[in-house]
Amino acid sequence: MTATVSQNAHPAEASPHWLKRYYSGRALFSILWVAAAFTVGKTQPPIGIALLIAYPAWDCLANCVDAMRTGGLRANPSQMLNAIASAAVTLAVAVTAGSDLHHAIGVIGIWAALSGILQLATGVRRWRSASAQWPQILSGAQSTLAGGHFLVKAIHPAAAVSVADVAPYAAFGAFYFAISAAVLFIRR
Repeated sequence: MTATVSQNAHPAEASPHWLKRYYSGRALFSILWVAAAFTVGKTQPPIGIALLIAYPAWDCLANCVDAMRTGGLRANPSQMLNAIASAAVTLAVAVTAGSDLHHAIGVIGIWAALSGILQLATGVRRWRSASAQWPQILSGAQSTLAGGHFLVKAIHPAAAVSVADVAPYAAFGAFYFAISAAVLFIRR
């Protein structure tokens, strides 16, 4: 897969048009995921497990596509690491969710913390070359904190856990992606 890069832009820079579409797509996916998690995912455990697997898989795909559109994975090391972590978490959740949902929520917690740090790093790296990075930086920081919350839930086996526990985290992600897209739209 080759990256499509504007001839006037540095290969690692993202165009405002691309970021607007990317952030809008991420927000829309997260909104739909949250709706599914709170409705059918909460009442149908197999669908809830599928949603838990799909969320980091989507993050892996989204990071890869964004990196490829902005110079490739080597030019975007935080996104490369985020994609690798998301792929590993997708597999780990697939393996653990069917037997122990607490373990799966713990894996999601570790991933949320790590991917938050990497999202924050991507936002900081893009700060000078792209607009609307402050919501991404805030989102990364909040994701890191949410990871700790998931770990606390995971270590209390008496507490009931479900995909609905992850939905507020995804909703905040949708909120921050939507803000980034709106800022880029307004600045156009």
